[in-house]
Amino acid sequence: MKVSVDCPAKTNLTLHVGARHADWGGRHELDTIYCALGVYDTVTVSPTNPGSGVRLSMDGDHLADLEHNGDISSNHAVRAVNALAQASGHDADAAVHITKRIPVAAGLAGGSADAAATLLALDTLWNLHWPIERLQSVAATLGADMPFCLTGGYAHGTGFGERITAIPPDSDAAERLRNQGFAGLVLVGAYNTQLSTPRVYAEFDRIGDGWRRDGDARPDNDLQYAAVQLHPRSGEAIDAAIAAGATHALVSGSGPSVVAFVTDSQAMTAVAAAWRASDAVDRIIEAQAPAVPRIHVVPGVSDCR
Repeated sequence: MKVSVDCPAKTNLTLHVGARHADWGGRHELDTIYCALGVYDTVTVSPTNPGSGVRLSMDGDHLADLEHNGDISSNHAVRAVNALAQASGHDADAAVHITKRIPVAAGLAGGSADAAATLLALDTLWNLHWPIERLQSVAATLGADMPFCLTGGYAHGTGFGERITAIPPDSDAAERLRNQGFAGLVLVGAYNTQLSTPRVYAEFDRIGDGWRRDGDARPDNDLQYAAVQLHPRSGEAIDAAIAAGATHALVSGSGPSVVAFVTDSQAMTAVAAAWRASDAVDRIIEAQAPAVPRIHVVPGVSDCR
């Protein structure tokens, strides 16, 4: 058989950045509320001949930056195969195919979603059936967003983002988020240019979060100021979305993508029109939030060759 997983993108409804920790490789302490967005990468995993190792293939738009020229070792999905194989004692033999829809280096956790989808797929393919907390412990060794991407929905993240406390959909906390407008229809404003997370953090370390602390409300995303300084069109997209009727518009994570929450299709149309008229974004993606991964088991012939 083969197993396919549709894994959603993420955004950070709040993202507060604390001190750097040497024992975390210099990463910052974070306190964040995650929300999964219904823009999905699909990862399909199938078995290969024993000893053949990992094979990787990809399709989708905007893949030029993911070309590996034969070296697939740094790909997040490949790293996930190797990490789960080591943790479970299983041979790391798998064919991994990724259909990319989540923009890359965009603050939407596209690589993390691919890794999470791979872990979920292999958990089924290899008949591990581990509890999600055990998979999250493996995911935490790979990156900050990956433990959240395994579950989607809403969650509270601490540590460097890898310590996840789920916010169940029937909880008071989830209801508050929905009442605040962080649910339903979403527009993602994406760009053809990318913004690396290390670069944004370096700018944040240099200039801070832009909060003057003179009575102003603290920004929901401490990285937004730095991201907008590096990529001014993100700030233009936020302003245009709010003026057009979005209930919230924010830089997603470290950017440059902008996420706009809207109340209905009329507001969605208005925001999209404002973005096009102002040339504030390069691509517009419609989605819903919150979203969760979807697992599909497909009986068939294994990819052994």
